[in-house]
Amino acid sequence: MSNPDVKEGRLSDLGKNEQICREYLEQDEPPDTVENKKKEKALVRRLDLFIAPVMMMLMLISYLDRGNIGAAATMGMAEDISLKKGQLNTAVSVFYIFYILAEFPTSILVKRLQFNRVIPVITFCWGTVCLCTGFVKNFGGLITCRILLGFFEGCLFPSMTLLLCNWYLREELGIRVAYLFIASALSGAFGGLIAWGILYMDGVSGMPGWRWLYIIEGIITLLWAFACIFLVPKDYQTAYFLSDSDKAIMRQRAERMETYSGGGGHYTKADIKEAAKDIKSWGHGIIQIAVVTILYRYQTRFLPLVCMAPIGITGYAILLSPVSPRVQYFATYLIATACFLCTGGNIAWLSGNCAPDGKRAASLGILLSLTNIGGVVSGQIYQTSSAPKFTLGHAWSLGCLAFAWCGWWVVRAMYIRREARKDKKLAEGYVRAHGNMFTDREPEFRYMI
Repeated sequence: MSNPDVKEGRLSDLGKNEQICREYLEQDEPPDTVENKKKEKALVRRLDLFIAPVMMMLMLISYLDRGNIGAAATMGMAEDISLKKGQLNTAVSVFYIFYILAEFPTSILVKRLQFNRVIPVITFCWGTVCLCTGFVKNFGGLITCRILLGFFEGCLFPSMTLLLCNWYLREELGIRVAYLFIASALSGAFGGLIAWGILYMDGVSGMPGWRWLYIIEGIITLLWAFACIFLVPKDYQTAYFLSDSDKAIMRQRAERMETYSGGGGHYTKADIKEAAKDIKSWGHGIIQIAVVTILYRYQTRFLPLVCMAPIGITGYAILLSPVSPRVQYFATYLIATACFLCTGGNIAWLSGNCAPDGKRAASLGILLSLTNIGGVVSGQIYQTSSAPKFTLGHAWSLGCLAFAWCGWWVVRAMYIRREARKDKKLAEGYVRAHGNMFTDREPEFRYMI
């Protein structure tokens, strides 16, 4: 055979091989798969446009309404209603006690009561309480308002977290939980600006500026509560912003969620029992006490957490050191970065590793209830009498982050051990008995580590 003939033969063989490869890939991945993935990505972007901003606004408003007591105190509230030493800190702490009491029952009941009903109602309730706080006359009135505010706001975060669980896949959930904590961080910036602006209303209609702060922020919350009646959909089937093709994709996503959720969305006593006896619910919850606010962007949950906690520890160590105010100011950025990332990451890690839906709700209820024990403690360890060094508060916070860092290693080891047991069961030919409840302990369910 001549050289041209050989070359032609090789090219022919190469063409056949390429054709075989294409046919093989097409068998593995249907022709419309790429197009479907593009449509699903477009759908997720649409959810980020219509679901996430509503939740972020709720988070922003809730943090403004709970945190405005600090701004009110600097504007003369303590003197106007004759607060004694320590009563302001008591008012801060009592909020979290009733916040904790509200979270667990909300977690297990909200889906049955329906998100589109619960979220507007609780927003209206705490907006009313916030507005009424602008008219309190004494410590008793302030405590009553803080108790009610804590209870109604305590219903919000479980509702929002579980709503996101129903719209996003578990691998998408982490960054969406981050959006909530981004909003809480923004409240720190906007809260000061709003308070500064309202300060100029001091004396209007014979009322001090701090009363106007509560009244105006309460009215804003009430207006957003009415908006939520129209903005929070019952489910994807009735969502005003989804087309028929979007709803079809959401139906497929719901079926995929079912493969790891294993439940119809309502809790049972068995779900609560399963969550209560599972050590990971308590492990993540105890760690959550130690950290206080936002997330990351990676599919692995463990690595970002253990990398960020030392940054926060460094920040608190700087605050405890005799350094210049500029260096201390830099330390606050380190602390905020670590705490915001760690809190959201911990919540998303537990949420993605729980099944069925009822157990996920109960586990999140346990975690969120334990979370706000930290809020109760913080109201007592950061006393105004300790200013400006706050040695006890900073030292406690440093220790908490160190504890959380160690705790994540323990939780990771637990997940790895469970995965090894699952692999062993599968190797032995394990088959789940018909009728047994599907949970995350089944070998078919794989933990995100």
